[in-house]
Amino acid sequence: MLVEDEEAVREVVREGLQQAGYSALEARNGADTIKVAEKHEGPIHLMVTDVVMPGMSGSELANRLAAQNPKMKVLYMSGYTDDAIVHHGVLDGGLTFLQKPFGADNLARKLRELVEGTPACQSTK
Repeated sequence: MLVEDEEAVREVVREGLQQAGYSALEARNGADTIKVAEKHEGPIHLMVTDVVMPGMSGSELANRLAAQNPKMKVLYMSGYTDDAIVHHGVLDGGLTFLQKPFGADNLARKLRELVEGTPACQSTK
C-alpha cells in the first residue's frame, strides 16, 4: 500500500517500488486508504506512507490497518527529519523512516531491510 498526498511524489515512489519488484495499491490520504483496503481481497503486507497528511497521520493510519493486517510492515517517509517528527510527537522513535527526497536505490534498500528484518531504524537521506 502506497499512501502519499502529493501526486508527483506518489508517482515517483510508485516507480521506485516497481523497479524494486513491488506492486502497490495506491491512496492519497488516510480515508482513501481505508476504502482501498476494505475493497482489497487479502492481506496488506507492506505500507509505505507519508507521516504528515491531511486528516490522518501515517502512524494513525498504520494503527487502523494493523487490526486487519497484523503482520503488515510500515515504512514511514517525510520531508521532515526523523528527529523533528519524533521530537514533536508525530512518530515514535525506532520506526523505519526514510527522509524525502530519496532515490529509488535508497527506497529499495530501506524496503529490503524492512522486509528482511534487518536493522532499519536509522533515517536515510
